[in-house]
Amino acid sequence: MSLIRAEAVRKTYRARKRFGGAAKQDTLALEDVNIEVRDGEILTIVGPSGCGKSTFLDIVAGLVEHDGGAVYLGDKKIDGPGLDRGIVFQGYALIPWKTVLDNVAFGLSKFEDRTPHELSGGMKQRVAIARALAFDPKVLLMDEPFAAVDEQTRERLQLELVRIARETKKTVLFITHSIDEAVLLGDRVAIMTSRPGTIKATVDVEFSRSDDKRSASIRSTPAFSEIRELVAGYLKSEVDKALAAEQSR
Repeated sequence: MSLIRAEAVRKTYRARKRFGGAAKQDTLALEDVNIEVRDGEILTIVGPSGCGKSTFLDIVAGLVEHDGGAVYLGDKKIDGPGLDRGIVFQGYALIPWKTVLDNVAFGLSKFEDRTPHELSGGMKQRVAIARALAFDPKVLLMDEPFAAVDEQTRERLQLELVRIARETKKTVLFITHSIDEAVLLGDRVAIMTSRPGTIKATVDVEFSRSDDKRSASIRSTPAFSEIRELVAGYLKSEVDKALAAEQSR
């Protein structure tokens, strides 16, 4: 059963007119995006830089308007932000003068009276996740949330996310540049094309979800390598197209 459903989503960024200068062209960011996120699953999305991954997440969040198609949460069409969706960004988006306790409805042990500048990157992101979960949303939307932390912290946060998603039965839409992260976290991985972005393929990740210690060690298994190579194969030609388009400008 799908919780989020995108049907033929299109997004164009209109060029601003410049007085006395040459008119810039509009940018077609997304075209004919069709995807479903199943209730209770973690769906990860990878794609070349600039393919519209974050734009799509912002549309699901209700932060950006699309100019074609529709996105549904359950049977309700998304037309703006709502407390049924929690959002976590790469840059934490914490209020710097407020304490952890003020930034979220509940604190972290021994750190609830600290302000963000006193926290490590991993702790800041834990606060951001806690804040997103504080009002018990149906969906957690995550835009490269672990990209700014070191590798060891990233692995711990990945494990925590999987544990939280299982225990709370949250549906998670997770944007990442990392193929390894996409395969490690996702029940399915969606691959986007170069701009204008659309869904090129989805790959099922069939690791056992019963193991609460699913971690980076799984990367050494044949099953992980097989799925990673499949995703990488879909992605490579799109990255090549994106690079060629960039060099031709």
